[in-house]
Amino acid sequence: MNKLFRNPEFERSMILHILFSTIVVVMAYIFARDYVIASAVICFVFILLHAASAAVRYRKIAKLSADIDKILHGNDKILIDNYSEGEIGILQSEIYKMTVRLREQQQNLQCDKMYLADSIADISHQIRTPLTSINLIVEMLSKPDVSEKQRIKHCRDLKELLKRIDWLITSLLKISKLDTGTVEFSKVELPMSEFIKKACSPLLVPIELREQTLEIEADGSFCGDIDWTLEAVGNILKNCMEHTPSGGTLSVKASENPLYSEIIISDTGCGISKEDLPHIFERFYKGDKSNNNSFGIGLALARMIIKEQNGSIKAENRTICGAEFTVRFYKSAV
Repeated sequence: MNKLFRNPEFERSMILHILFSTIVVVMAYIFARDYVIASAVICFVFILLHAASAAVRYRKIAKLSADIDKILHGNDKILIDNYSEGEIGILQSEIYKMTVRLREQQQNLQCDKMYLADSIADISHQIRTPLTSINLIVEMLSKPDVSEKQRIKHCRDLKELLKRIDWLITSLLKISKLDTGTVEFSKVELPMSEFIKKACSPLLVPIELREQTLEIEADGSFCGDIDWTLEAVGNILKNCMEHTPSGGTLSVKASENPLYSEIIISDTGCGISKEDLPHIFERFYKGDKSNNNSFGIGLALARMIIKEQNGSIKAENRTICGAEFTVRFYKSAV
């Protein structure tokens, strides 16, 4: 009760009730003295009822505050059913929403922490591998008896490893931007034939060196962010090229209809194993058939870029041999 009287709101309300009761008793004394005692008793009872009602209400509010504090510290669960009437009932739905939201945020933060820890571990592992090779090559180059031929070979290997690290860091930065939602995708329309040629251009020399055949059929147009989408399609093409043997064929078929623009990329390689198929778009995932130079982020990055542009990507095995990737960019929300 002492805490109640220290409450400014309760103190003000009691002063008003006492003042009003005093006025009523004084007026009864002036105009109807026979009712003075009755008026005083009624006013006193009214003040007591008000105090008792306020005490019950503030007691419930104090308990509710204590329950909320427990929730914030994750030590207890709140029973909203205990607060289902009067002024406390007004807070019921909001408190319940807040409780659910806080728990969701806690779970999301926990998942983010685990994801961040796993990502850092994966990134460290990916970078450590080429760095170890670089250290070994530098050690061999420092030997006084290294020949000119070996020196040239080691320098070439160093350059290749540094290019791999540069590509890895660049790709990770792109993934980070996509994760945080800071990428603003532009909308530019380009003939599909021109877009496919741009996507295939960086791979024409490696395809020729592998004695592979590239078949292109393109019709219609593409509308989206050209640079980011070229990155996505280029990663898919590179993946197909690396898993296609010498003398194999890469096929790119692009078309457009009123609903979406579609790009189908296929190869005549060994295909995707059943175990790897559900995971090939996961970050840092490397299948059994991946080569040693693979980081496992090319297809993951491609999927993120495509999805951010209202698109979809599907991977499957062809009926005869090889893998097939179907990319669609929808013209309206799906």
